[in-house]
Amino acid sequence: MDMSKAFVPMSVFSDSTQGKVSVEGKIVNKFDMKPHDQNLEVYGKLCRERTKKYMVKNRQIQVIGNDNGARMRPMPGITFSVSSGPTKDNIKKKPQGRGTDTKRTRGNRGEVEESLFKKFEKQSNWSLRNLVQETDQPEQFLKDILKDLCVYNNKGTNQGTYELKPEYRKTGD
Repeated sequence: MDMSKAFVPMSVFSDSTQGKVSVEGKIVNKFDMKPHDQNLEVYGKLCRERTKKYMVKNRQIQVIGNDNGARMRPMPGITFSVSSGPTKDNIKKKPQGRGTDTKRTRGNRGEVEESLFKKFEKQSNWSLRNLVQETDQPEQFLKDILKDLCVYNNKGTNQGTYELKPEYRKTGD
């Protein structure tokens, strides 16, 4: 242990409960502690082991029986703030129906085409958004099918909608 007085003078401060800072004293001596030369390798090894031990994360695996995982998945229509847990203030309820972030699964192409034909029998023009909601199919999958079956209206009163190509329309119209 080495003791020296050759260092920058320092003072000790404290905070009171009223928020006042007061000087408690001055530091007069500096003490440095070094391991003996013969124990230097052992001390270095001890420090490395300590560092490795505290860098390893302790994880526990627990098996949950009779659980369908409902608590693991976010409920549709509710979003939570990432910074803090769910509270009454930061829960946002979305309108009923599917959100835009919900994954949709592709159906059989033939069945989807049949349902589209039935939709176009009821109504001649459909927007992509309405068809996605009605058929519950992924948007890109629906676009690929519509590209084959329909004409997209860029202009006019039905702008932004799809209508069946003339060869697919019923002759009764």
